[in-house]
Amino acid sequence: MELHIYDSSVELGRNAAECIAKKLNEAIAEKGKARIILSTGASQFDMFRYLVDQDVDWKNVEMFHLDEYIGLSESHPASFRKYLRDRFTNIVPVTPHFVNTEGDIGANLKALTGELRKEAIDVGVIGIGENGHIAFNDPPADFDTREAYKVVDLDKKCRMQQVGEGWFSSLEDTPAQAVSMTPYQIMQCRCIVSVVPDGRKAEAIRKTLENEGVSNEIPATLLKEHKEWYLYLDRESAAGFLAVR
Repeated sequence: MELHIYDSSVELGRNAAECIAKKLNEAIAEKGKARIILSTGASQFDMFRYLVDQDVDWKNVEMFHLDEYIGLSESHPASFRKYLRDRFTNIVPVTPHFVNTEGDIGANLKALTGELRKEAIDVGVIGIGENGHIAFNDPPADFDTREAYKVVDLDKKCRMQQVGEGWFSSLEDTPAQAVSMTPYQIMQCRCIVSVVPDGRKAEAIRKTLENEGVSNEIPATLLKEHKEWYLYLDRESAAGFLAVR
């Protein structure tokens, strides 16, 4: 693990974007193309602002994403497909592969899994939630499945995070289920970059880094077993961890 701590979310976002671009460019230099998985949410805003301006041959990049709500159309303001179109795929000429939760979800996931597993993913941009989740794998996360994506139930803390970030007006308005990339599939990325600003994430970061082992009750602890993990924090998200050192 490489741990980077910055004074602000903006500084964090810029440096994380530069790291992601560097890894993409290394893959393109090696094999002529690159593949990336992207996370969404308010924590990724600054990273995306800088990422779209990076010097990357985007036409040679394939993009996948982590998760999507069930029962939400792509036009909904909280849809992650809309989020990525607005902030990324409508700006740079990547080839996108979205998690489609409309229509026949089983058939959609089978097709998406087929595309995902054609070749290795070079960079996984994986956030960490307030409850320690990665993607929408809330605790206790399923570390055993070897599926690429699965339907998951969202716990209350996860759903309240979405309300707190302003995506939904209340807990009742927040979907109770989503499709999520699985922990196993996340760990298949050649490298993982986690962009985790904000004091609301401080407790999850503290638990992730202080826990000596890996626990599905703190799903983000799994990332510590990855051979190439870059963790980007700001002073607020690192506060709980730094306070005890």
